[in-house]
This record gives sequence, C-alpha cells and structure tokens, in this order.
Amino acid sequence: MIQAFYCGVFIVSVICSVIYIFMWHRHFDVNFTMIFTLVPIACLGYLLLCKSESLGEAISAIKIIYLSGCFLQLFIVLNIFGLCQIEINKWIRTALFIISLILYAPILNIGYDDSFYKEISFEIKDGNGIVLKEYGIWHTVVYTAFFVFFAVGMTAVVYSWTKKKQVPRTIISLLVLPYAICILSYFVLKQLISKIELIPLGYVIAEIIYLIIAYRVNLYDISDTVIDSMVKEQGIGYVSFDFKNRYLGSNDTAKHLVPELKYTAADELFGYKPAQRKIRHFLDSFKANPQKNTFIYTVQTDNADDDRIYNVKVNYLYDNDRKRGYIVTFTDDTANQKYIRLLDRYNEDLCREVENKTQHITEMHDNLIMSLAMMVESRDNSTGGHIKRTSEGVRILIEEIIKENKLPLTEEFCRDVIKAAPMHDLGKINVDDAVLRKPGRFTDEEYEKMKHHAEEGARVIHKILLQTDDELFKQIAENVAHYHHERWDGSGYPTGLSGEQIPLEARIMAVADVYDALVSKRVYKEAFGFEKADRIIMEGMGSQFDPALRNAYVNARPRLEKYYLGLENKK
Repeated sequence: MIQAFYCGVFIVSVICSVIYIFMWHRHFDVNFTMIFTLVPIACLGYLLLCKSESLGEAISAIKIIYLSGCFLQLFIVLNIFGLCQIEINKWIRTALFIISLILYAPILNIGYDDSFYKEISFEIKDGNGIVLKEYGIWHTVVYTAFFVFFAVGMTAVVYSWTKKKQVPRTIISLLVLPYAICILSYFVLKQLISKIELIPLGYVIAEIIYLIIAYRVNLYDISDTVIDSMVKEQGIGYVSFDFKNRYLGSNDTAKHLVPELKYTAADELFGYKPAQRKIRHFLDSFKANPQKNTFIYTVQTDNADDDRIYNVKVNYLYDNDRKRGYIVTFTDDTANQKYIRLLDRYNEDLCREVENKTQHITEMHDNLIMSLAMMVESRDNSTGGHIKRTSEGVRILIEEIIKENKLPLTEEFCRDVIKAAPMHDLGKINVDDAVLRKPGRFTDEEYEKMKHHAEEGARVIHKILLQTDDELFKQIAENVAHYHHERWDGSGYPTGLSGEQIPLEARIMAVADVYDALVSKRVYKEAFGFEKADRIIMEGMGSQFDPALRNAYVNARPRLEKYYLGLENKK
C-alpha cells in the first residue's frame, strides 16, 4: 500500500513534467525547468527508499532525496525572484548555488561520519524499507537553511505585492501555495500520519500549481525578441487584455501613447477610468463586431501640426493556436492622415456648409432628446422639473470640480456630461404607468420594477445614439443613465459596482440627482430644508457618494441653494 502511494506520486510528478515539456516556451525561466526536473527525482528517491532491502540502498535513496531537496529550495527562490521581477546579481546567484552545494556535501558522507545522522539503521517492516536514525548537527543546519530560503522567498512575494504593481496579482497569490503546502506536509501532516512521508505529495501538488503559473505567465509576456525589434523600428505599440477586460501588459511605445498604462496594474479591470475609456470602447466595438477592428487614435500636443495620428487595430491574442484575449495595436499613420487633411483644405467651403448642417441636425437631435426626456418626466407625478434642476446641479458641480483642479476632466468630457444629464431617467419610459404615477411610496415589488429604469435607460440611449459619430458622448450618456443609482460602497443598483468602477460621470450625476430629490417635494414627502439635505449628502460621502467629490459639493452648496431659492421665488 505504501509502495503504491510513492509509486503513484512519482508517476504523477513525471506526468506533470511531461506536460511542462509540451507547454515549454523559450521565455520560460530556466528555474522553471529545474523545478520540474528535481521534483520527479525527489519522488523517485522516496520510492527507492521504500523499496530498499538494505541499509546501503536506503542511504543511496536518502542522498537522492536530499539532492533534490537542497537544490529545489534554491531554484524555487530564484524562480520567485524572476516572476516577481526582482533582479539578483549574478554573484549572489552563484553564492546561493555554492551554499546549496555546501549543504549537500555532508549528506554524501551519510554512513561514513555522524555529521548528518549520529546513528542510522535499517529494517524491513510489512515489506517496506524503514530507516531508523538519530539526527546530527548538520541535519539542523540543512533545515535551518531551508527556513532561510523560505523566508527570503516569502519576503520577495510580500515586497512584490506591495511595491510592484506590474507583477500579476494572480501569479503572486499562486507563489505562496507551493511553500505553504510543503510546510504543511512536513510539519503538520507528518505528525498526524507517521507511516508515510507526505513531502513528495506536497511536491507534486506544488508542481501542479507551478504548471498553472507556467500556463498563466505566457499571457504577461507581451512580445518576443523579433516583435520587440519591429516595435522599436516602426514605433508600434501593443496593449493586451484577457477576455475579462483585465489588463495584461503593454510595451514602452503604448505606455508613451497612453500614459495611464504606466499606472495600471496587471490583472486590473480596464476601462472605468476616463483615460481608459477610449481603448475600452475599441474593445467593446470589436466584441460586438470582430469585422470592425480598425480605429483612429490621436495624441494631441500644444501645436496641432505636431499631433500624432495612429491607426488602431484590435485582434485576438493568440497563444500558439488558442485565443487567450485581445491585443490592441497602435501604428503611426501621421503622414498619411496629414496628407488627407491637406487635401481636405481644398474643400473648406463645402466642409463649412456640412458643419453648419451637422450643427443644425445636432441641435434638432438634442431638442428631440430633451423633448423625449420631458415627455417621460410628464408621466411621473413626483418629479416635475427634475431633469432641468438636476442638469443645472450637474453643471454647478462640474464647474466647482474644474475650479478645484484635482480630477483630470477634459473640456469635452465636462460638456458631454452636462449635455447627457437630462437623459439620466429616460429608462422610465418603459416603466408601467401604474408604478410610475403611483401617488405614494412604492411597495417592494413596485420598487424592483422601478429599479429597471437604469438598465432600460442605457438600452434606450444606445439605440437612439447608435448612429452618432460622437462615441465619447454616447458612452457618457449611456453611463449616466445606467449607473447613476450605483453607490460608492457597492450596495447600489443595477449592477452593484463600487468605488472607481462606477464611471465618474455617473458619480457626479448621483450627487445632483439625490440632492434634488431631497430638497424637492414629492408625492410621498415634503421638501427637506437645505441644512437637512446637506447633512444627508455629507453623511453619504464615502458610502453612497464618491468622497473625492466632497470638496466640490461643499463649494457648490451656496450656488445650489441660490438656484433652488430662485426657483421658489419664481413660483
């Protein structure tokens, strides 16, 4: 039974090594290969020890076990440093290798001196070879060294987790498991099950985890040497994502084009920050229609003549023949694009006329949307004038945010948020009149129906603006409608987003929307005074609202009160 256990563990370890060989990639660290070489050797040693028929055979098996054990610790530590992107001087690596040799040297003298084992004997019990030994001083030294290697490895993992955002969190988490399993198998399970050495089982489980790490680590290697050469020669930028829109990596060219990438952690969900949304839009468009995979990306400068224009292509990210995610490629197309612009100058009159027509159509489009929003509001007994008041509230808040100059808002973004504010409740068009026009508080069932207006609003706006050329406005308008009832702590609806996962435009809309609901009369409540409304808003900062908007709201409060008092005076 015991021999069958060791035999099974050895076979599994060999299978894992064979799988690794098939997975092998030239970018794999050599330490990976050494781990997958030494684990089967260690498992073989335990099998030979169990099958030994004499003391000499048992000692040979022990030497095989410790050959793997001494050097396995070294290569695991070196592998951790490599995966954590911590460089080790070659002299330190050499010194560590020599230390491992020194640790192993006295083990070769087992049976000849008493430095490792003071006494050693052998017996066969139930058909299994068993070694009886009394540990010597060098045994303590070896296991002390093992603990030092363990401490160094864990220190590297903790340092990488706290200091190196570009190191994938998935990999760091997995690195802890092999050590934990080996320590558990030696110090805990060994005390519970004394007849069988569980260390080889721990090695095999660790080997399986390293297979997972090896499988995953390929994703973070953005390009090999040939691609790097192309990138440097032609100024091509690459950014890669997995199928869940988590950022995997990018080259220096891409980081220069999109500076936000420098501060984006590997495995971080991508697309919720304003600077990321244009690339997220490229990804979403490609998902919706893989044939539509070409876009234009402009890097603006103070001098328009120095602007750089890039062709952007989105394609699948392949690992051999398997699709593993998406890759976004930036190719400098400035010369061609500027040539096209030069030709366009000969059509200035025509362009001016088209611009005027477009502006007229846009105004008609905006008026149509506003009329639709007001029509929807007219169905709601409780929110008369709500869209105009909240739109003004959004405008005041954004002006204070701009004055504060702490959030990176572009002029286009601010204009689009103010323009999108009246559309935030468009989804109520699909809410039943019996619910929408109810002269009192909603029941739980009615409230659940009302909550659907956020998702419906995003869907309606998507259809209305489907053919618009202003992609940023379309995205902002959809986000305002979809997410303005989300809460900073994640307890909102419809999707339960939290923190900065909630688009900034929706976070701004939420403050204006709730403020108006508080200071306005509804069928189910009287209007709150400004002080009470202010207290509720301030208490919600950090739970319901983005705490970064606190100062902007405080600065906007006098203007908001003046605006609402003006409305009261007009009445």
